Amino acid sequence: MSGGVDSSLSASLLKEASFNVVGVFIKTWHPPFLECPWKEDRLDALRVATHLNIPFKTINLSKEYKKEVIDYLLSEYKKGKTPNPDVMCNKTIKFGAFFKWARKEGADYVATGHYAQVKEKGGMYCLYQGKDDNKDQTYFLWNLQQKHLKHTLFPIGHLEKSAVRREAEKRGLVTARKKDSQGLCFVGKINFKKFLKRYIKTKKGNVLNLKKEVIGWHEGAVFYTIGERHGFTVTKKTPNDTPYYIVDKNIKKNELIVAEKKDIEESAVKEVSLGDTNWTEGKTPALNEEYSARSRYRQKFVKGILKKKGSKYYVQFKKPQTGIARGQSLVLYKGKECLGGGVIG
Repeated sequence: MSGGVDSSLSASLLKEASFNVVGVFIKTWHPPFLECPWKEDRLDALRVATHLNIPFKTINLSKEYKKEVIDYLLSEYKKGKTPNPDVMCNKTIKFGAFFKWARKEGADYVATGHYAQVKEKGGMYCLYQGKDDNKDQTYFLWNLQQKHLKHTLFPIGHLEKSAVRREAEKRGLVTARKKDSQGLCFVGKINFKKFLKRYIKTKKGNVLNLKKEVIGWHEGAVFYTIGERHGFTVTKKTPNDTPYYIVDKNIKKNELIVAEKKDIEESAVKEVSLGDTNWTEGKTPALNEEYSARSRYRQKFVKGILKKKGSKYYVQFKKPQTGIARGQSLVLYKGKECLGGGVIG
């Protein structure tokens, strides 16, 4: 129970379904230079637990979060990649350290307020998108395995967000109208570049156009990701220039390569390799078949064919894609089912 409306209603629905529910608040690490509302969030979760008359516990996973999420995040950025902290948080904290702890405590299931669904199919536990397309969170859950899905419940996955708030109000939950948290998983809304600059030194570098001409400068290639259009300075421009977008990075030379929107297609990629793959059904989806894919949360689905060369997986796009960055998660779907994915190499 995070202190938000989604997990609050999840706990309420489970109790109504006659489950023996225990509410657990996960305390994680937060930057010492930023205010963190965790005490207020914990108090809200406790208020809901008291209202529902269920036991309430707090588990401190600060060390695990710092090591598995923050340190990983910084390490990947230093390599010039664009990691997804929410994917790693779900893998190592919610369905890692917390999941193991809960099972050891005797829990038959772990339940969360994610907008996702688990459906059994022929003895297999499959991960499906939540009903609310705008809130579906399966993109962040592609690392779940059968051992997780078999013992996981998503009580609000069949509801839309508006219905969640409405049902929470009906039940008198104090979190019914509480704003959704945003930003880094468990940390909240932060200025991400400022956060990174606390741990990674800035280093001025050149901004190049597609002709490899120096047209400006930036504060360090590691701080930027493919597709961005802000944060760097273009000094050589004409009145006819339109905004520039980052299409590539050279970490060794500390360079950003940018292009105007009309020229972005020149940097489109036809294929990406996937590392650290996981398939939610416990087996590789059929190769050389077409699937829906997305490399960013809420991105429109694109079509791609899953291939394998040796031990390496690849996805070949039906139409070349722009804005693809190393370190992002590419997640594959067949219809509404989330099949898993990998980290773009």
